[in-house]
Amino acid sequence: MSRIKTFNLPDLGEGLTEGEILAWLVKVGDTIELNQPIVEVETAKAAVEIPAKWAGQVQAIHHPEGTTVEVGTPIIAIDTDPGAGPLDTTASTTATPTGDLPTPSAASLAAVELAPAEGMIEPGLIGGAAPGGRTAVLVGYGPRTTAAKRRPRKGAVPAQAEAPVAPAPVAPQPVTPEPVRNGNGGPVPGGLVLAKPPVRKLAKDLGVDLSTLTGSGPLGSITREDVQQAVSGSVAAAEPVAVTRAATSVASFGADREQRIPVKGVRKLTAENMSRSAFTAPHVTEFLTVDVTRAMKALERLRGRREWRDVRVSPLLLVAKAVLLAVKRHPMVNSTWAGDEIVVKEYVNLGIAAATERGLIVPNVKDAGRLSLRELADALNGLVQTAKSGRTSPADMSGGTLTITNVGVFGVDTGTPILPPGESAILAFGAVREMPWVHKGKVKARQVTTLGLSFDHRIIDGELGSKFLRDIGDFLADPEAALLAWT
Repeated sequence: MSRIKTFNLPDLGEGLTEGEILAWLVKVGDTIELNQPIVEVETAKAAVEIPAKWAGQVQAIHHPEGTTVEVGTPIIAIDTDPGAGPLDTTASTTATPTGDLPTPSAASLAAVELAPAEGMIEPGLIGGAAPGGRTAVLVGYGPRTTAAKRRPRKGAVPAQAEAPVAPAPVAPQPVTPEPVRNGNGGPVPGGLVLAKPPVRKLAKDLGVDLSTLTGSGPLGSITREDVQQAVSGSVAAAEPVAVTRAATSVASFGADREQRIPVKGVRKLTAENMSRSAFTAPHVTEFLTVDVTRAMKALERLRGRREWRDVRVSPLLLVAKAVLLAVKRHPMVNSTWAGDEIVVKEYVNLGIAAATERGLIVPNVKDAGRLSLRELADALNGLVQTAKSGRTSPADMSGGTLTITNVGVFGVDTGTPILPPGESAILAFGAVREMPWVHKGKVKARQVTTLGLSFDHRIIDGELGSKFLRDIGDFLADPEAALLAWT
């Protein structure tokens, strides 16, 4: 059995089919242990660290950071017995794409590839056959639709393409195109630009023509820095033009003033979920403005108690408690539409929408209705801290039954939230503001908030939705009285 083991991107669950490599935690030559984290991968739901399946030495890393790869794609090669001596490099030439056979060396994987000329079909597209009927595979890039091109050996003279044979009497004079030249001023074999696939993708995304650049890499190849410098140089060169246009009151509305952001990861999943929910479940949203002065005073008293002094207590805690108590009084709110039936759930996995650098995520507190107020506070604080650090796991974001979105932290009064798929209600909690309010027949400054409840009208009718929202408001208006009355 071969010493070299190829580690494929594993199935991280929840139906995920791909992931983006955020950061490599090891490098070629490192000695690693079993279950040592080797790479951080961002899926559509979370950023997770993946541990090694074997101990050994890293021989090759097949995909750089920032690359999106499909589940099952080889991402790293590990020598599981580095103490056995040098590897047999001849064995790699007969390797087939399995997890146990040798893989190309790191140097060969990092080698510069020939990029196709403008308008040509790029070799190496997924799904096609190579000469001889086999499927050519470059580790980490999948089967290709056309014949794979090998880079020329150093010092070797590239083979010239056969000239087309034309009828002798009327053969036209061949036209020799101007060869593309590399960074050393010499012609590139075949008139093609030297650049790695990630560099070509970057240039395509930024709108840079590689044939106009002078490469600073090996053999005059184009590097990421060359592309980025070309973009910054074009911006700098465009500044005098911009001044001239401003002087003549002529504005540009082209691509040079637009930014294109790839939709992937959490943003892609959120877009898919929100679109599906918005056009599947008939949404209804109701609003309720509540005097929460007593609730804010109750929080202050809670913070002053000895057993609560080391706990972060926020208004969200009381809102969560209000929702959980209201669900007990109106169980139908905590349900799912299943086509020919409604599934009413006796457990509440309470989701808390959180805005992170990766986008909107909704982790949930499992079986929150069984927790005491202190346990609920600890769970909410842990959930928020984990989300801020970007370590929320896919399991923490699955199985939600009802959600709260705290838009008040952004200074917003309320909103019309969209239901997470599979849930029948979501509550928007707005900012708590000091406002004039009629209290005991007099206008006084009171602390007031506005709640917005969106619900699935297939399950929740207007009466049920109104009663549920009213109960949440009653608890926040006087939490002590509500607890005595309902528990």
